Amino acid sequence: MSDANNTAGDANGVNPEKDLSAENLPGQRGQGGEEIRVQRGMFGANNGGDTSGYGGLVRSVRLPGPASRPYGGWFDEVADELEGALEEQGLLPDNAIEKTVVDRGEVTFHIEREHLVRVARTLRDDPALRFELCTGVSGVHYPHDKGRELHAVYHLRSITHNRLIRLEVSAPDSDPHIPSLFSVYPTNDWHERETYDFFGIVFDGHPALTRIMMPDDWQGFPQRKDYPLGGIPVEYKGAQIPAPDQRRSYS
Repeated sequence: MSDANNTAGDANGVNPEKDLSAENLPGQRGQGGEEIRVQRGMFGANNGGDTSGYGGLVRSVRLPGPASRPYGGWFDEVADELEGALEEQGLLPDNAIEKTVVDRGEVTFHIEREHLVRVARTLRDDPALRFELCTGVSGVHYPHDKGRELHAVYHLRSITHNRLIRLEVSAPDSDPHIPSLFSVYPTNDWHERETYDFFGIVFDGHPALTRIMMPDDWQGFPQRKDYPLGGIPVEYKGAQIPAPDQRRSYS
């Protein structure tokens, strides 16, 4: 086990991405993108919880960086039309679109949160865009992405043009407010409630932002990465199984 761990990384925090063996690690972006932390262990668990046996694994966690034009395919057409439509409304595209990311054959527009509603309405109503359907919003928590710890991710589908894009908006943990898209896509009602329930993102303007899965008096947001695993001990055939965050860890 020690030899295997030394191959992947060591307890001194040596990052194997600097070595040629980095090609053997899963999901690598090389030196591209933005490094937000260095993960140690298979799941990055601390003080218990990682029972995988890969405690010696050390790798960078990177977010994809902005793409440069041409983006390829119809991505440029959508980007051009969106930017032109925003300019017609008197809004500079650079003030609304933080960056455009093309990664793994998909395009994501990172939007400044104060302009989210206008951008979404433009994507829905502009005849050349026609993203009529939002399939929901998902929360993501990057506790090491300082000042942008909470992300809301929207998938928009154009039924007219058979296209799929993604919008992503970030907010700091200290100010977890993002405008609600209920007025643009009413089906986001329950999706925003679920994201609020699990991640604590407050969707300003939502008609009834209450918990949807957890009890109303529940403390904390269970899908944040810093939320304790918790649980209760389970007794099975005379054996006592401790809660997940109290089990043996190999990391």
